[in-house]
Amino acid sequence: MQDIAKNNFDFIRVLLAFIVFVGHLGYLSASADLEFLKHSPVEVAVFAFFIVSGFLIARSYERTSTLKKYIMKRLKRILPGYWLVVVLCTVLLSLVSTVSFAEYFSSSQTHKYFLWNSVFMNFMAPNLPGVFGNGAVNGALWTLKIEMCFYFLVPVLFLFFGKNNKYRNISLIIFYFLSLAYLNYFEHIGKVELSRQIPGALCYFIGGMLVYFNFEKFIQHKNILFVIAFVTVWIDLILKIKLFSPIMISIIVLYIAYSFKFLNHFGKYGDFTYGIYIFHFPIIRVFATLGLFTDYNPYFMGIICMLVVIGVGIASWHLYEKKFL
Repeated sequence: MQDIAKNNFDFIRVLLAFIVFVGHLGYLSASADLEFLKHSPVEVAVFAFFIVSGFLIARSYERTSTLKKYIMKRLKRILPGYWLVVVLCTVLLSLVSTVSFAEYFSSSQTHKYFLWNSVFMNFMAPNLPGVFGNGAVNGALWTLKIEMCFYFLVPVLFLFFGKNNKYRNISLIIFYFLSLAYLNYFEHIGKVELSRQIPGALCYFIGGMLVYFNFEKFIQHKNILFVIAFVTVWIDLILKIKLFSPIMISIIVLYIAYSFKFLNHFGKYGDFTYGIYIFHFPIIRVFATLGLFTDYNPYFMGIICMLVVIGVGIASWHLYEKKFL
């Protein structure tokens, strides 16, 4: 039987972060030459992150001896980097603001941004005064509040599993379809942003959990499951309804995680995906605000932007995040 610890999650997370970066580069660069990047499947990548989290967080909770230790591990992984990007954006983006330093730092908008974003309520204050034409400072952070909710939701889900996890699978399947009902309803009435919030996104997280709890069966039949999943996802796309696609995308993502053994050691230089994800949005916007995509070759500037994002992500991990773990 395949060792559950030997996987490609580090590669998958870097790949997903790159997909999100490329998609946002297409939208935020305001360059006609880079518009084709808008076709990058950002939404699929974000939901794939939730799938990976479902698998790994369920494993983490099951392997941790106490609830306190579990919560501390999860908070230490997400909070330091998150608070770092909020503080740095609040302070450093004053350099690209169209208002004076005095007006910027005395503005209630700045104070509200720092306060609400510090507690994951990004939608309450997404903007800073005179920054990016008053557009969203960091549109990637909305997923982090959902991730935090998942962390605290896992112990609650375990309460529904019953003695000796007797009702584990059935409990997760029930929550899966409840989540899908919410997701499809709000998509149907045109409220897509609302559909992606915690009840709707939960079906992807549960997809990862289900594969983890049935790992041996998954590994035993992963090839045929991959084919079934691939076909089912296309059927859901044709029918324009999400019914089985979240669990099937989970199978595809985790099939990749436990295939291609040559990628097993991809993360030996560090886990810098989180830094790339939380910093890429404001960095792209700074490049656009400075006119780098319009005044210079946009392809070259896109590559430079990518290298800066990767460099910041690596620095964030080695100089800051790692110290808290």
